[in-house]
Amino acid sequence: MDITKNYNGKELTIKVGDRIDTVTAPDFENEILDEMGKFDSLIIDFSNLEYISSAGLRVLIATQKKLKPENIPMTIKKVNDTINEIFKMSGFDKILEIE
Repeated sequence: MDITKNYNGKELTIKVGDRIDTVTAPDFENEILDEMGKFDSLIIDFSNLEYISSAGLRVLIATQKKLKPENIPMTIKKVNDTINEIFKMSGFDKILEIE
């Protein structure tokens, strides 16, 4: 899993590549947790993501739950057809903000 983080003011973009699965999901979660309190908007860029497992989906939901009380928006962008299908089949397309 490749992760890059970029700030544009207080907006954080995390670009994730390759796979988020049971092995890499804890690292993905830790990368997000390391930045908590430093941003007022979170964008997750999945343009290079090839696969996401239920462990990765859990990280997304857990992150959204942490950000919601603070009214910090989380948007998932640049989702390919494969990942979009996983979101649709799991119902996450109705829960998460996906562009």
